[in-house]
Amino acid sequence: MESNIKKIAIFRALQLGDILCAMPAIKAIREYYSQAEIIFIGLAHTRSLIERFKCIDQFVAFPGYPGLPEQEFDPLGFETFVNQMHEKEIDLLFQLQGNGSVVYEFLNMLGAKRVVGFCQTIEQQNEDLMCYPEKLHEIDRHLALLSHLKINYNNDEMFFSTLEQDEADFKALDFKLKPKEYICIHPGSRGKWRQWPIAYFAAIADFCKERGFEVVITGNENEIAIAHELASKMKYKPLILTGKTSLGAISHIIENAFALIANCTGVSHIAAAVKTPSIIISMDGEPYRWGPKNLALHFTIDWNLNPDYKFVLRSVIEMINTNQTKLELERPEDNKEPLKKQELLH
Repeated sequence: MESNIKKIAIFRALQLGDILCAMPAIKAIREYYSQAEIIFIGLAHTRSLIERFKCIDQFVAFPGYPGLPEQEFDPLGFETFVNQMHEKEIDLLFQLQGNGSVVYEFLNMLGAKRVVGFCQTIEQQNEDLMCYPEKLHEIDRHLALLSHLKINYNNDEMFFSTLEQDEADFKALDFKLKPKEYICIHPGSRGKWRQWPIAYFAAIADFCKERGFEVVITGNENEIAIAHELASKMKYKPLILTGKTSLGAISHIIENAFALIANCTGVSHIAAAVKTPSIIISMDGEPYRWGPKNLALHFTIDWNLNPDYKFVLRSVIEMINTNQTKLELERPEDNKEPLKKQELLH
């Protein structure tokens, strides 16, 4: 370990799922450079997420840059940002944004003594830069970079830091949800092309109600319309929490759910991190990159290769039966009730 590294900056100005997939690598950086101060540069709205993680000491909001689509570029804010980073005197800057096609233009303006990360081609690769590896899970991609940089790491488990405030945020909603007796349905995602058809979500939600589960529809304030559309197509009445929950509350809700059924989006990574079983429908053709890695607990369906509703339903039935059995085995002997089973569809 380099003892002269006192300040580290990590650049990943992306969304919830992107950040969670990078956290195993960031935790490893924290452990390897245990005495260094670590600064995370990210999108302003991810501050509350980043501040959860004890492996990060400080958050700096990124003002955008031409060529990066996540937010509009703020020229005046960018000038302030560059000056701010120079004042911090960064020893080591990790580029975890992507293949580096745009970001090195400005990362090299920030005054860091050393910049490491991904590059576009094998010809650009050196001891500080690694050619961006394709066809890897997003978690493994960043761990591969650490191996290239000779930084040790112990595991690849995704994690999510829960706080006492999370339960308080949930209780403030005053919804009477019993742990493991409800299933979360998350029909939204940032891109409509990544959303499984609402009619299918409605049919799955009704099936879950018929199996005795409360159905909780989750989402952010931009997904209220799709949540109500889903509810309108159901035979039974769900509980709509879309747009009503903080990050802390939704993490608490997912952690205590029996399961999550969702598009491949940010909440799927929360479920993976808190080890709640899930069925994830991938519409983007990259389930190998973004799907949960624990295949014993989560099932990712590549809808582009297998657009079969009955296959999804069979997967839901199998997940319910398997995890009801696990809960039954974990329940005290004097509190056991017979399980309701249903044969798989054929």
